[in-house]
Amino acid sequence: MDENSLIYGLELQARALTPQYGESNEVNFFIATNSLKPTNQLHLITYDEEQGSIQAKVFEHALGEVWKLNSCPHDSRLLASVYNVQKGAQVLTHAALLTLPENLSLPDGEELKSEYLPWGQVEVLDTEAYGERVKTIEFHPSQEQTLACVVDNKVTVMQRAEASTRVVAEVPSSGSAKHTVPFTTGKWSHHHQGHQFLALHDCSLSAYDVRDTQHCAWSICDAHSQMVRDLDCNPNKQCHLVTGGDDGYLRIWDCRMHKAPVFERSDHSHWVWSVRFNTFHDQLVLSSSSDCKVLLTCAGSVSSETQAQAGLDESNFGGVETEERHKVLSDGLLQTFDQHEDSVYCAEWSNVDPWIFASLSYDGRVIISKVPKQYKYQIIF
Repeated sequence: MDENSLIYGLELQARALTPQYGESNEVNFFIATNSLKPTNQLHLITYDEEQGSIQAKVFEHALGEVWKLNSCPHDSRLLASVYNVQKGAQVLTHAALLTLPENLSLPDGEELKSEYLPWGQVEVLDTEAYGERVKTIEFHPSQEQTLACVVDNKVTVMQRAEASTRVVAEVPSSGSAKHTVPFTTGKWSHHHQGHQFLALHDCSLSAYDVRDTQHCAWSICDAHSQMVRDLDCNPNKQCHLVTGGDDGYLRIWDCRMHKAPVFERSDHSHWVWSVRFNTFHDQLVLSSSSDCKVLLTCAGSVSSETQAQAGLDESNFGGVETEERHKVLSDGLLQTFDQHEDSVYCAEWSNVDPWIFASLSYDGRVIISKVPKQYKYQIIF
């Protein structure tokens, strides 16, 4: 075991992990189980770097097995869950908003009535009118009351304050409904004034302007040779996003140039399930795969830090060398984290500490890891 890593084990299988985005002080992550047993669980874990320990608070997720979790950037107590429910012989995928209680600590002298902490509120979202299988619920990065829901072959935008929902994008049916390829997942763009929603569909990626219906702002066809599994926007550089697919590739795209990626790596040997830019140092990219590995890759040549470096070079032309020159690492694979023994469905950076990330494999193993010190020091010094 790497000295920089710490393991937290769940009793049940799991594939949903998200940082607690509304939290600004502690390194917190939510994890939810994906078991066919009647009771699933949601764990809120806190990593204490000084103590080298993990503390957990456990909630019951009685709605069903969880496939996706997202936490709200505006409210640390709010998160969205996508889960399976049985309806006769059918298995449907629904969504709910879960609210933590205001006080996670019990009053002095009061004992917990069950092994689980109680929820503050559980609100099941009405999605059945739009489809049977919800893929994700995405909180808008700046509008607190706005949600996007990817369900079957539709993208809908929900306005919670007005209790209204409208379809903004739909993949046309190719004859039979059975042959309609649904959206895989989606995410709000950090740029474009918050008006664009990015959606994955088979091997392609499309951006929809949510102010209009069926308005595709741009698309990248055949972004991967096989299904695209995940995407992430570079929060620090306009028009740049990363994708991962079943072809084992990690690719960074400039949405103004659709023909070829500006950066790509094929270090994974199986499907890539998760790709994430580091929000503080976007030259660092995290990816996880069903090859049981988490990879830390440097894409310094296409990062915002390269742009900043170029600006410094110009301002210091003919002058003294600056320490900033050492901030961009060489492109390529930096580190392989291979402590997992099953498919790694999620790898997420902490939103509080830029050097810490968590990864989750299907067997319920959560590993808290750190960027190796030699790379950390090369970037900051």
